This record gives sequence, structure tokens and C-alpha cells, in this order.
Amino acid sequence: MIRSAALAASLSALAPAASEVDGFEPPSISDFFPKSFAFVGTPFELNRIMMVRLIMVAALLLFFGIGAARAKVVPGRFQNVCEMLLDFARVNIAEEIIGKKRAHPYVPIITTIFLGVLFMNISGIIPGLNIAATSVIGMPIVYAVVAYIAFAYAGVKNHGVGGFLRGSVLPGGVPKLLWPLIIPIEFLSNLIMRPVTLTIRLLANMVSGHLLLALCYAATNYFFLYAAGAMKAMGVVTFSVAIVFVLFELFVAALQAYIFALLTAVYIESSINTH
Repeated sequence: MIRSAALAASLSALAPAASEVDGFEPPSISDFFPKSFAFVGTPFELNRIMMVRLIMVAALLLFFGIGAARAKVVPGRFQNVCEMLLDFARVNIAEEIIGKKRAHPYVPIITTIFLGVLFMNISGIIPGLNIAATSVIGMPIVYAVVAYIAFAYAGVKNHGVGGFLRGSVLPGGVPKLLWPLIIPIEFLSNLIMRPVTLTIRLLANMVSGHLLLALCYAATNYFFLYAAGAMKAMGVVTFSVAIVFVLFELFVAALQAYIFALLTAVYIESSINTH
């Protein structure tokens, strides 16, 4: 909330300047809806966001493909990084939340979600790409739907359809008198809002991160190239802030991937152990 409020304040403060000062081009919502440049008019048309997504998918496959091809009994640095990421998703997320014995069937999906979201998020700080592949709602929705399917599958597999639905909307030990109040709340919370909140949390963080970085770079460009006299020195300040935000966005990209995978594991665990 603080991050979003600060972003809104910064954009509103600079919006008037954008129309009055030549050379300053602030970020806008149009950044997230670029025009298509290939296969226009077909189901496979590509715009900049789709291209970034394809690039990051290729980067993910190449990263672990190289790691697998070079795998040795005594791992090198690159193999250590690959194994560290895989072990983190398996041990620190899946097994830690679901339990070592029960986590095994769900490790692949949790690992895929963690690494997929991580690589899609990181594109926001890669020069030349400069926008997170998860900053448009389509990709967060896909991951949220996958997480939801995994959660529902785990519940149905362990308790059957009836047992899963009952456990999702009616916690154990609730007096019958409270059922009319509890059931609608639990239904909305557990079966409707979970994918919605997963989607919005990821999307909002990636959108705000892009706008903050773009705002800093736009200000740097203006101060260095268009400002007069001593005002050019402000470019050093805005550029330094941009570097700090790059490091911060790297942290946020990893954190959001962790949170998304962690919540997926929590939802799976709750559907397995529902009473």
C-alpha cells in the first residue's frame, strides 16, 4: 500500500510537468498495451509483451537445459545455482509447507510456478526488455488458474469431490447455528477469492515496479538532455535512484515468485488436511 501510494503521488506530481516540459515523457498505461508487430489479425499475433514472455520462457529452458547438460557428480558454480533454485522450491516451499511425504506429487507444479514467475518478473529489469512479463494480467491469471487447479486436485484426490467442497466451505467444529453465516464466507474466501488475490497481488507489484523505474529513467533522460544549467545535476540523483530501484525490483521479483509458490503450497496443504 505504501509503495502504491508513493507511486501515485509521484505520477500525479509529475503529470502536469509532462504536458508543459519538452523532453519529459512519463510512463503511462499504454506501456502495457503495445501494438502488435507480427501475425496481426491472427490468434498468434505478437506484441512487445508477448515477445518478452517468449524470450523469458526460452531463457528459462536454456538456463536449466545448460545446467542439465553440464551436470557432474561434483557440481560447478552454474550447476550449484540450478540445484539451489530447485532445492529451494522443493525443500523450503513444498516440503516445508505440505510435509516431506505428501509434497512429492506437487513438487513439479510448485517448482514450475516458482521458476516461471521468477523469470517472468526478472524481465522488468533486463535492459532491452524493460517490462515484467507478468505486468499484464494474462500471465498472472494463467499462474493463478494453475495454482487453483492444483489446489482443487489435491483436495478431490484426498477427500473426493464432496469431502473437498465440504471441507472448503465448512470448517470442523462450527455449530450448525452458524452454518448459514460461515458457508458463504468460506465459499467466497476459499473457492472464489484465492485465484483473484493471487492474480492481483502479482500484477499490482509488477505494474508499480515498471512505472517507478520508467519514471526514474524518464526523469534522468530529461535532466541530462533537456534541463538547463545546474538542473542537469539532478540527473545524477534520478539515475542513482533508478539503480537503487533496479536492485529493489530484483528483490521484489524474487519475493513475489516466492510468495506465489508459497501460497500455492499453503492452498494445497489446506485442501489435503481439510477436516
